[in-house]
Amino acid sequence: MPEDADVKVQVAVLGAGPGGYTAAFRAADLGLSVALIDKGETLGGVCLNVGCIPSKALLHIAKVLTEAEEMAEAGVSFGKPTIDIDHVRAWKNDVVGRLTGGLEGLAKQRKVQVVRGSGEFTSPNSIKVGDTVVGFEHCIIASGSEASTLPFLPDDPRIMDSTSALEVEEIPERLLVIGGGIIGLEMATVYDALGSKVTVVELLDQLIPGADKDLVRVLEKRIKGRYEAIHLKTGVEAVEAGPDGLKVKFGDSEETFDRILVAVGRRPNGKVIGADAAGVTVDERGFIASDSQMRTNVPHIFSIGDVRGEPMLAHKATHEGVLAAEVIAGHDVSWDVRSIPSVAYTDPEVAWTGLTETQAKADGIEYEIGAFPWAASGRALSVGRSDGLTKLVVEPGTNRVLGAGIVGVNAGELLAEAVLAIEAGLDAEDIALTIHPHPTLSETVGFAAEMAEGTITDIMPKRKKKA
Repeated sequence: MPEDADVKVQVAVLGAGPGGYTAAFRAADLGLSVALIDKGETLGGVCLNVGCIPSKALLHIAKVLTEAEEMAEAGVSFGKPTIDIDHVRAWKNDVVGRLTGGLEGLAKQRKVQVVRGSGEFTSPNSIKVGDTVVGFEHCIIASGSEASTLPFLPDDPRIMDSTSALEVEEIPERLLVIGGGIIGLEMATVYDALGSKVTVVELLDQLIPGADKDLVRVLEKRIKGRYEAIHLKTGVEAVEAGPDGLKVKFGDSEETFDRILVAVGRRPNGKVIGADAAGVTVDERGFIASDSQMRTNVPHIFSIGDVRGEPMLAHKATHEGVLAAEVIAGHDVSWDVRSIPSVAYTDPEVAWTGLTETQAKADGIEYEIGAFPWAASGRALSVGRSDGLTKLVVEPGTNRVLGAGIVGVNAGELLAEAVLAIEAGLDAEDIALTIHPHPTLSETVGFAAEMAEGTITDIMPKRKKKA
């Protein structure tokens, strides 16, 4: 550690997103001195400030709007809602502020030194943050990722990334979403509910690449009825900014939109932290690989979260952060995770974990499916949303749970049972014999297990239970 360092700690954490602040707090709880370095005005990184949390606040508003609209089918009609966009934005910011403010308090209570500014390595044991040099014995790189861009787009404030889209400066009459992944479709859900006519353009042959097609099909069927258009296997070729809108050429079409949301993925921030000065290897995409104990090629420097690799998910980062802190504190622990859940908070939500059918087919893995349609769920019918599906991917012979996929309202809330089943090595019978409360959507996980076992009574089983 440099003698002339302004701040000297046992652990420096570079980045205060969910992975970074969790790592810093766990290290402090284990008795280590910690500095948490971040360029943001508030802790929490992209997720809390301009990602997961504000988007879910806006998605809640979208859900209330669409549910109120659809209650007409049950004989209850509401008047056209009045949307005060400034008030909506203030409410969303208040939600974010309460969480980020809580983090500031936790950092003080734990005596974690917060150093604000962009950090760059100057040696294997130091990071320069503005005029401040932080010296450390160990470092955890949690520098996250940023939104990818398209090089041919003009510089125009009407072209938004996810951060600016969350500001909801206005409700455009026509919105083009470039990218049919999770981020693009979540924001499409928000703007559609607020009144925009939404068009989605996706380069690949399905929305939410990575999720099984039977799950995505349920979502696609619903939004096709709400959105202006969805174009698959289509790329945007050119955008021209004019006084009357943004003229966009894609496929065989040329249309004008009021705003464009660019949601073509995220790229890791490994190349902007001066990692070479510490001898840390960064690949061409910007990822910083690490082993099962989160150690990079430099043993006292660790990487976690988005910058470590796919999947770029906050809940993966937090678990990696805890593990890195415990390794530094001398605990004999390593990464042994069988199932990392993914959720698209669209309407309906799409959630999956473990082995997908798509992956099983690509890798030649034998599998069987137990699937339960929500059209046979009393709870789904009673809330007017029978458009869901719950399925388990099981191992032939043993019926051990290998994966799960759910599409429907609150699918993300229902997935955890399957995640635990995979981690614990349970089979479908373990879930089927677990008494689920009735009538609930959680029952559909139990019913899917009964489908896999061949013991289902609520619908006709595909096969009989083996003797």
